[in-house]
Amino acid sequence: MHSLLPPPPRLDPVDRALVWFRRDLRLDDHAALHRALRHARQVWCVFVFDTTILDSLPRADRRVEFIWHSVEELDRLLRERGGGLLVRHGDPRSEIPALARALHVQAVHVNRDYEPAAVARDAKVRGALAEAGISFLSWKDQVVFEHEEVMTAGGTPFSVFTPYKNAWLKKLDPFYLKAYPVERHAHALVAPPAALERGLPRLSDLDFLPTDMATRLHPGASGGAHLLLDFLERIDHYEDTRNFPAVKGPSYLSVHLRFGTVSIRQLARLAHERMVGGSRGAEVWLSELIWRDFYFQILHHHPRVVGHCFKPDYDAVKWDHGHHADALFAAWCEGRTGYPLVDAAMRQLNQTGYMHNRLRMVAASFLTKHLGIDWRRGEAYFALHLNDFDLAANNGGWQWAASTGCDAQPYFRIFNPMTQSRKFDPAGRFIRRYVPEIAGLNDDEIHAPWEAKPMERLAAGVELGKTYPAPVVVHEEARAKTLERFDALKKAR
Repeated sequence: MHSLLPPPPRLDPVDRALVWFRRDLRLDDHAALHRALRHARQVWCVFVFDTTILDSLPRADRRVEFIWHSVEELDRLLRERGGGLLVRHGDPRSEIPALARALHVQAVHVNRDYEPAAVARDAKVRGALAEAGISFLSWKDQVVFEHEEVMTAGGTPFSVFTPYKNAWLKKLDPFYLKAYPVERHAHALVAPPAALERGLPRLSDLDFLPTDMATRLHPGASGGAHLLLDFLERIDHYEDTRNFPAVKGPSYLSVHLRFGTVSIRQLARLAHERMVGGSRGAEVWLSELIWRDFYFQILHHHPRVVGHCFKPDYDAVKWDHGHHADALFAAWCEGRTGYPLVDAAMRQLNQTGYMHNRLRMVAASFLTKHLGIDWRRGEAYFALHLNDFDLAANNGGWQWAASTGCDAQPYFRIFNPMTQSRKFDPAGRFIRRYVPEIAGLNDDEIHAPWEAKPMERLAAGVELGKTYPAPVVVHEEARAKTLERFDALKKAR
């Protein structure tokens, strides 16, 4: 018989505790905050604008602005309950131990982060706190099931999604989706001491410029709640709409999952309840959430995927390099490959910081299997530009597309961009939005302008090589070259 919440390690009551918010910028259903409030008489909260991360970003970054607004909202919600947020701008490896000592806390609570750099950071903080006699307590909050919770019958990690998903669903019960009731324990929150209060720095104080974030995203837990309510009205149709970029099909909650302004337990619980009630759309969406857990456990068990292929043999793939490859990569980045759906996808990313999930697969497949360019270059480009960039999912998706990852399908799965275009943007609505220079072509011609008759292109104002690029590669030739590339590796084993 399960208790209401996963049993924590036995914690002795303490007088003072600090909760360090990271990628969990919400008040409700928050594991670390709940634990701290239950076991400490006084609880302070902190967020650090981490310079080790911020210094590597462009000076105008929607993600930083999203975080800033989310932190501002979180601070307000905490203050309404008697607490508040101590905000720091620096290296958390020094900021957190210093603040913990200044507050004379006995424990620092965090929700676990699974990225290798974060694990290393937390180890440093844990060590510094231990030297001061302060406990560092971490909790599961970012996933439904952690790396060791869903394993094969032999006790080894899964490397293929479908059997992982089946085991995930078999293990699931309401116990794992129960919310952590923060509100009932909020009386333990304490306002920041005046001597340690620095206020919320302005975006300019962080050396960042304002962006169009407010017109693109809905920051904070309130923004996540708004999008969730909107999606719940459409979730039953998710299976039918999710692959069409011109249709409002996705939940658009990925950036909120990335920064924890929504609870993964809440999302999985709502999806599972709908699935049990017969909603096929909710069932498919729940699978997307399971993919997220899957890639987190892949990253944990196989940290080499950061920079290397999941399948070690595939590190020997001979990707194209040199000036010609660089020119092709630049054409892909800038949305001028001559393949309208690919170009529209890349322009959507460059203009908005978002790319539809179907198009992420199409664009990634095109870069690796049409242009023959190393998946790591595309992964890095997405990491720089995606609002919802998450290392585990981004790496997993790119390796899936490149056939170097944990995928049961062989390398000869190569997306045909014209077929994908005609199937998922049949009227060319999405293409016309982002590639307006070919908008005058009819619904059939717009997917492959080079196949249109010269007079039809002329009538539409399309001149290949001038108003719109000619294809940078020929699909059939590129496909054959990719098969040769992987066949050569197979023969060399």
